[in-house]
Amino acid sequence: MRIRIQGAHVLTPSGDLVDSPVTIEDGTILAVGADQGGKELDATGLLLLPGIVDLHGDAFERQLMPRPQVHFPADVALVDTDRQMLANGITTALHGLTWSWEPGLRGREAALSFLDTLERLRPTLGCDSRVHLRHEVYNVDAADEIEEWLGLGRLHLLAFNDHLPMFLRRVEQPTKLAQYAERAHMSLEDFVALVHRVAERQPLVDATNRRLAATARQHGVALASHDDESPDMRQHFHQMGCSLCEFPLTRPTAEMAHHMGDGVIMGAPNVVRGGSHIEGGMRAADMAAAGLVDVLTSDYYYPALVHAPFRLVRDGLLPLARAWSLVSTNPAKLAGFTDRGAVAMGQRADLVLVDASAPTLPRIVATLVDGRVVHATRDLWA
Repeated sequence: MRIRIQGAHVLTPSGDLVDSPVTIEDGTILAVGADQGGKELDATGLLLLPGIVDLHGDAFERQLMPRPQVHFPADVALVDTDRQMLANGITTALHGLTWSWEPGLRGREAALSFLDTLERLRPTLGCDSRVHLRHEVYNVDAADEIEEWLGLGRLHLLAFNDHLPMFLRRVEQPTKLAQYAERAHMSLEDFVALVHRVAERQPLVDATNRRLAATARQHGVALASHDDESPDMRQHFHQMGCSLCEFPLTRPTAEMAHHMGDGVIMGAPNVVRGGSHIEGGMRAADMAAAGLVDVLTSDYYYPALVHAPFRLVRDGLLPLARAWSLVSTNPAKLAGFTDRGAVAMGQRADLVLVDASAPTLPRIVATLVDGRVVHATRDLWA
């Protein structure tokens, strides 16, 4: 079916807002500007923007386990997550699936269940959903299986995460460690013992990381490192082929990433809240204004992705085109998607219509994925 979106202010790849019709056919943008006919979708007064591409979102974990020890089936959780993402303008999602040495929510069985369920449900989901595997690097026993997944094309992004130092610091703070023991379905005493056993795997970590990075490169899977602490750490992972620097902990680390041509990822919730939820963490808005952020992700809160660009504009830090590219064009490019991220002829018709009439509360009015209207808050058909 041919659709003509009429009356919108269209964000073009040049960064201009133009009042032009956009024609879609068979899931592809047929024309921008020329009237090619088709069933009319009335978008008068709305912004027409490229769909949001989320490279790291793990808010789905709250659908899987909304309270400690309270679990829901993966299919129920994923269908609900899909609806949430579409309502927030996310048209491509890389679910941040953590596979850790911890049992429970982030253990092997949970990871397998999630991956199998997502692949089974994918044809019925509105959002184009893929997997960003967050590999906890001390989970060295998982390497064989992860290599198999890479070879089968089950992963779109592989990130190296190391949260063990945080657990080791909290061994002496039982109240802070208790929530993680509960998440793992273990007593605090057993969980502390597990942390110490896992720490003994340290001699195996670097060789396993290099092996997995080589396999990912062989299969064209994007690579990231998470929470890089220093420029030296960023250089280390860059040399392994990790071209994405996810949540760097210091400004010099982000500067080193940019110096080497790597993409820097930070959280949209940080922008919306006005700062990090971690004490002493960098302000993502300041980093974006300095040109040191390429991508904003939902991290733990899907609505932040539509709000963060408008917050940057409202605070006078970035123009809309640059701010919106942080959640659309840039993540698409850095994750290897060449067919989306711009309102341009020949691109996949992943689009959002936004009502920005209330500057502090932009609202997604409609979301289109592959040319289909998969979410709408009102009847737009003329």
